[in-house]
Amino acid sequence: MSRGVLALALLAALAAAAFALWPSAPRHPIQATVAVREALAEDRAGFARALAPRPLAFPEDHGPHPDFRTEWWYYTGNLETPAGRHVGFQLTFFRVALSPEEQPRASAWATRQLYVAHFAVTDTAGGRFHAASRASRAALGLAGARAAPFRVWVESWSAEGEGGATRLRAGEGDVAIDLTVSPAKPVVLQGDRGLSRKGPEPGNASLYYSFTRMPARGTVRLGAEALEVSGEAWMDREWSTSALGATVEGWDWFAVQLDDGRELMVYLLRRRDGTNDPFSAGTLVAADGTARRLHGADVRIETLAHWSSPHSGVRYPARWRLSVP
Repeated sequence: MSRGVLALALLAALAAAAFALWPSAPRHPIQATVAVREALAEDRAGFARALAPRPLAFPEDHGPHPDFRTEWWYYTGNLETPAGRHVGFQLTFFRVALSPEEQPRASAWATRQLYVAHFAVTDTAGGRFHAASRASRAALGLAGARAAPFRVWVESWSAEGEGGATRLRAGEGDVAIDLTVSPAKPVVLQGDRGLSRKGPEPGNASLYYSFTRMPARGTVRLGAEALEVSGEAWMDREWSTSALGATVEGWDWFAVQLDDGRELMVYLLRRRDGTNDPFSAGTLVAADGTARRLHGADVRIETLAHWSSPHSGVRYPARWRLSVP
């Protein structure tokens, strides 16, 4: 799965909403394309930055971090019906701060926070992929996030829960999910005690934790079918202000749940010249929940195939081989 695609979709929504939310702000020239690096690094003055590891506290850190420019709650999973029919899903919520400080405005619509959500379902047997996105401002209850009881939402799409279990709900047209996921392993602090460096400059990092194996159960609606499903999910949490280095064009992120009870997370940072950035890294989680940090040199990643979008002409990596000693 490529997070670069989602970041570009998020930026498009941000560009559309920024003018409506902040009409007094200086206007910028419209760009036909924007690099993922720029989407995650622009306008960082005044925002908090991830500079060093810090103790993570729960449930507080399940909630929003408005002093940072960007963060996300990222759920993915593989599900099956009792008959063995496979369905994949993804539900992600992004928060983007448009300004480091609140602006004095009387309107109840005013906010400096934009929320974007992306929802996708893969019907493997049917050979169909469904995807949709929504964006809304953190005002008048349209979108937002809180730590206790945990909830993040964009309009009717939401992730919410208390005491460990989280209910995921989203739908568009005749495709929808209603799932409950619960951690089967302790939280994994990625990188250096939760500080995930992605570049050489101070602040080229995010605060990052994961729940790498979450039993999932619920319903997936595909057209007229309501499928009872169960399986495994993965949840990622990151927040940052300027995560990527200047030479990085984007990244590919892998979340792999192995049959022997282990999990592997790897992110491959791609430079503009096509080479892999040395700040690429990952984590190997043992069956008992013990996590081993992986550096770029510890993981061999080969790109085996590419896919070109018929709409934009952009060429994306689409198939890989991962090797971990």
